[in-house]
Amino acid sequence: MKKNVLKSITVFIFITLFSTVIFAAGTQGFSGNVAEIDKYGNVRLDVTEEAVKLSGVEVGDILEVKFNDKTLILPFATAYGDVDRSSALLRLNKGFVQMAINYGNFATFFSVALNNTVTVSVLEKGTYKAQIELRKLVKSEERKDYPSDQAFANFREISLGWIKPGILFRTSHPSVADSRSSYVAAFVEEYQIQTIINLADTQAELQENLKNSKYYEDLYNKGSVIALGMGVDLLSKDFAAKLKTAFEFMIEHRGPYAIHCLEGKDRAGIVSAILEGLMGATVDEIVNDYMITYENYYSMVKGTERYDLIAKIMTDQLKEMNSNKPVTDLNLRSVMFLYLKNTVGLSDEQIALLRTRISE
Repeated sequence: MKKNVLKSITVFIFITLFSTVIFAAGTQGFSGNVAEIDKYGNVRLDVTEEAVKLSGVEVGDILEVKFNDKTLILPFATAYGDVDRSSALLRLNKGFVQMAINYGNFATFFSVALNNTVTVSVLEKGTYKAQIELRKLVKSEERKDYPSDQAFANFREISLGWIKPGILFRTSHPSVADSRSSYVAAFVEEYQIQTIINLADTQAELQENLKNSKYYEDLYNKGSVIALGMGVDLLSKDFAAKLKTAFEFMIEHRGPYAIHCLEGKDRAGIVSAILEGLMGATVDEIVNDYMITYENYYSMVKGTERYDLIAKIMTDQLKEMNSNKPVTDLNLRSVMFLYLKNTVGLSDEQIALLRTRISE
């Protein structure tokens, strides 16, 4: 009896594992259903890493992906940064297949819903591997691998254009359980930060993270920390609404201000660029400031192909705020003003007050 039960369980597991591998011998691919859509619009399928291995799909393959009435040609990659900004990809995440857009919301853009069926087949084997290798970024979590505490913390002052020295800072997260945040927290206290714009945490995540920094917790208890749980799609309604809340919070509170996400790289980079452009910085200054993070984390060298590839992320973001038209030093300030007014929804008076907050 026990042997029969064990045999039945084994057969069930075998069938479950192989149910996602749908193609006949000689054809590589898999099928599955949408199991979860996260707060950023990334889509998780019920296809496991083990099933992918059995299907013959490998990192670097170019795939044909079909769902609903759509057919996409996407790479099977390792990270969001393996593709250009606003481009889609498939990858493994926490043991399952994920469909995502780099700096975008896959579920919203492609109208994906739970339980949608997705079929994947290989069009080209390994032809995207060179791109993945070029874009591959590995960050050390050890202080000894960085030239300074500030580089390790990715903590720095923003003083471009008419921004007042000592009033605005950007950084990685000052209050999470990692090796970096204690250094960040020390700088936040040293520079007497009075208002924190937390772009990464939801309110629940913030409550859990407060315990990691006494100074951060004290600021929160004073009502000087706001948690927004933002995504990275700067044209989405959710991003715009949360950015409006962030800037209204800055208007209502005094600096010095610190803007942070988790790494201080993407969301902090976007918000910093908006303020820099509004306050008279040049396009090159904004791009250079954005790239300091990559120099800090990944020892990226200006003038290399890899550096230029990453720098394009910021120039593409500026173009997105200008209806995909070029942004130059001549129109940068007006592009930021119109983005804040027409997309984010700030009034002329609020924009003026925001400028005042970081210039006086």
